[in-house]
Amino acid sequence: MDTPLSTIAVVGLGTMGTGVAEVLALAGREVIGIDISETAALAAVASLEASTARAVGRGRITEQERSDALARFRTSDDLRTAAEAELVVEVVPETYEIKQQVFRELDAIVSPTAILATGTNALSVTRLAAESQHPERVLGLHFFNPAPAMKLVEVVSSVLTAPPAVEAVTQLARELGKEPVAVGDRPGFVADGLLFGYLNQAAAMYEANYASREDIDAAMKLGCGLPMGPLALLDLIGIDTARTVLEAMYAESHDRLHAPAPVLGQLSSAGLTGRKAGRGFYTYDAPGGQTVVPDALTPAAGAEAGAGREVASVGVAGSGTMASGIAEVFAKAGYAVVLAARTQEKADVAKGRIAKSLERSVTKGRLTAEARDATLARITAAGSLDAFAEVDLAVEAVAEDLEIKRQLFATLDKVCRPGTVLATTTSSLPVVAIARATARPEDVIGMHFFNPAPAMKLVEVVRTVLTADDVHATVRAVCARIRKHPVDCGDRAGFIVNALLFPYLNNAIKMVEEHYASLDDIDAAMKLGGGYPMGPFELLDVVGLDVSLAIEKVLHKEFRDPGLAPAPLLEHLVAAGCLGRKTGRGFREYARR
Repeated sequence: MDTPLSTIAVVGLGTMGTGVAEVLALAGREVIGIDISETAALAAVASLEASTARAVGRGRITEQERSDALARFRTSDDLRTAAEAELVVEVVPETYEIKQQVFRELDAIVSPTAILATGTNALSVTRLAAESQHPERVLGLHFFNPAPAMKLVEVVSSVLTAPPAVEAVTQLARELGKEPVAVGDRPGFVADGLLFGYLNQAAAMYEANYASREDIDAAMKLGCGLPMGPLALLDLIGIDTARTVLEAMYAESHDRLHAPAPVLGQLSSAGLTGRKAGRGFYTYDAPGGQTVVPDALTPAAGAEAGAGREVASVGVAGSGTMASGIAEVFAKAGYAVVLAARTQEKADVAKGRIAKSLERSVTKGRLTAEARDATLARITAAGSLDAFAEVDLAVEAVAEDLEIKRQLFATLDKVCRPGTVLATTTSSLPVVAIARATARPEDVIGMHFFNPAPAMKLVEVVRTVLTADDVHATVRAVCARIRKHPVDCGDRAGFIVNALLFPYLNNAIKMVEEHYASLDDIDAAMKLGGGYPMGPFELLDVVGLDVSLAIEKVLHKEFRDPGLAPAPLLEHLVAAGCLGRKTGRGFREYARR
């Protein structure tokens, strides 16, 4: 198998196959594109012409490089044209029957030294290899969509794959400018193995009417920095494709988190498979279109929850980073703010933290000195909650402990005047349990800010079964004034973001426990293959392993799903005091400051 892999056949010229062909042609390979559909072949040529023309227009390649790449790409409707290829990459529909038929036919066509690669992202490479007379030359080569842009390539070995085949394809991936990650053969591999469980939970969350599709997608984009929301991503991938991947994952794992949400089957059966059909979770301007158009589920522009209460002054309880960040946000927006801590000294320290933050903004040119001074002047530091007597909105940002929060709200109930809105920033505790510590639970609501509060745009607005309509409307209006994006969700563990994020993080830990992939490979896979700003282990160490474990426990207790049980490795690290960056060691070690 010591071949240069200079001539490569791509079988299947859909979106992915066309993208793979483009990558190969631009990298100097002779590419034979094979598809039984003449329409697909013509579309592939047109796509390559258009894509390379855009690349020339943007200065990424020259006109000569474009001409050379187009000359290296030819199409055929006959699989026998793969005879001269040193590598064949199949990217046909995601079913065993079709893929196995391709491999059986290729055995009689290609040379004994040719490598056969499957582009599957869910099916067993071992099972596909078993259909070949030479299983040692069969492996997985999983590109990500869009193939020209995405850097990750998963190189998948079965127990039958010969190491020289893996080495040759890994080297090819590097020469294509990709980042190859070596993984074993199990459904979903690394990136999709983590991604599709998360997408499935988002679909189930939508199906349960817990939150709107727009709020679920906005929450994950703004709260986690993801390039797309999960439901929009399902539409892009194809809802039928996602269901196939999940079926394969569930067949192996028997984890309920992988059991396809019924809505995926319903949409697939109705032909509403996403962008390619013009309709899925969203409606698009045309089949294959990218532009979302309004439909019956689209919220009316400017629609709000009704009249709210007047808010001119805000009290923020707490002295930590989150409390000072929230106080800064309100003061910048023009509110008079009382920042109360357990002692005057702690309150003064918290206000000093805000002063330093504002000074950094002035230094970076984001804020004028006058605006800094005016913002600070609006903040009054107080050593007691008694200072909240006249505030219109009281926001609690103390430790994530139910009893501590209940005690604080009992105090607020006595101190704050009637009509004051009482908000908790809890990220996982039941808001109604906090509300019941007061004699006015109808005035209590969740306002879950994200850290750092001055920078993060998202606020999860959590109403309980007791929250008054005008309280909800008040908080929505306040979010608009402080330039945050509110998303509505019900009072259950994790709300939107943490309920979707932490099972994904937990599953990443399980991959390491099972020795399936390394920390570095998993982090690279999610950043390069999923477009995530941080890999799961980078994020866990930043959040804090103790915080992560506490949230996992709350989710497991609420939903009683075995798949949500915290990974033992996470529990062991927390028990050992390895809590992440704040202690200098978590999943990785860090230099102590």
